[in-house]
Amino acid sequence: MSMRTPYFWFVAGEESGDARAVEVMKAMRALRPDIRFGGAGGAGMAALSDAGFDNWVQRAAVVGLWDVLRHYGYFRQKFHTMRDAIRKENPDAVVLVDYPGFNLRLAKALRAQGYTGRILYYISPQVWAWNKGRIPKMARWLDLVICVFPFEAPLYEASGLRTIFTGHPLLEALAAKKSTLPRETDLLSLFPGSRDREVRRIFPVMLDAARLVSAKMPGLRFEAAAASEARAATMRTMAGDFPITIRVGNAHDLMQRASAGLVCSGTATLEAAFFGLPHALVYRVAWLTFEVGKRLVDVNALGIINILNNYRIHPPADPRQPALPAPHIIREFIQSDATPDALAEEALRLLNDTAAREKLSSGMAGILSLLQAEGASVRAARELLKATLG
Repeated sequence: MSMRTPYFWFVAGEESGDARAVEVMKAMRALRPDIRFGGAGGAGMAALSDAGFDNWVQRAAVVGLWDVLRHYGYFRQKFHTMRDAIRKENPDAVVLVDYPGFNLRLAKALRAQGYTGRILYYISPQVWAWNKGRIPKMARWLDLVICVFPFEAPLYEASGLRTIFTGHPLLEALAAKKSTLPRETDLLSLFPGSRDREVRRIFPVMLDAARLVSAKMPGLRFEAAAASEARAATMRTMAGDFPITIRVGNAHDLMQRASAGLVCSGTATLEAAFFGLPHALVYRVAWLTFEVGKRLVDVNALGIINILNNYRIHPPADPRQPALPAPHIIREFIQSDATPDALAEEALRLLNDTAAREKLSSGMAGILSLLQAEGASVRAARELLKATLG
């Protein structure tokens, strides 16, 4: 390894990306105490970085096509500022963390402008779901992709893009939060998402389902997890006089206490699976976002547990092709299928059927064992350093 001070520039655009970047940055610093960090992300990354770090995730975390269009001017300005700063600072490597809409464009622009450092992608963008045609282009811009799902590596490698599966760091981070307390048999949990727009679209349907469930099971208690005080206030207004406990920062605890849950599609479904919560996946977005997405997305499941199951049971001969559908382990209620009646029926099925809950929990555990959580951040840190410094 070179003995000069290595300088890595990280870019993350969401809280989850900030958390994953922090883990790998700490692991890199443990391996190379002299390392310097710059870039853009959230508060966690800022605390590990040099002066001038751009803490932008509160503004950057948008959901859906409409949000992106509405904030186009802001993103355009940030894009140019970041590109120019990287060209000026000339770090040894740029590490792009998830957030593909922005980060892949940044990689392309840096290469076009002659940036000669390494461009590394941590937590590979899920282009296998929405745009496989981008993979050969990515091979021209990127030096290495670190993926967190095992089926992704052959898919990228088929296009000549160097890819390494290092395990899933989120699960590694969650392991410390596991408790052994028994589940509360009279508790249904609701997880309507972290963003304001998600909550406004999904929580009312979850509440209506909860009312229907409550009518059938009068003794049942309800609890919801809110991502912030602002989300909690919105949710309490929506709930009105319906008896539901709404807390901030209790998601992981609630996933381990409740007997069943309704979970907004996204990272929360992977967390719920890790904590063994029998649950249904719920997804609703603006009509335009859904119609555009439906034409772009090339997967037959939305939840990552179900996608992993497809690849486990029917791995395609050509990794660039989608896996054939396998039966869903977790039931998915998407867009017009996410009705109060349908959600209530699934919640009641899980609450009243011990065998169904146990089958779901063991199915999720079987999939999660593929993700090699332990040591994921350290393995990723080693690969990022090796790809840059030799």
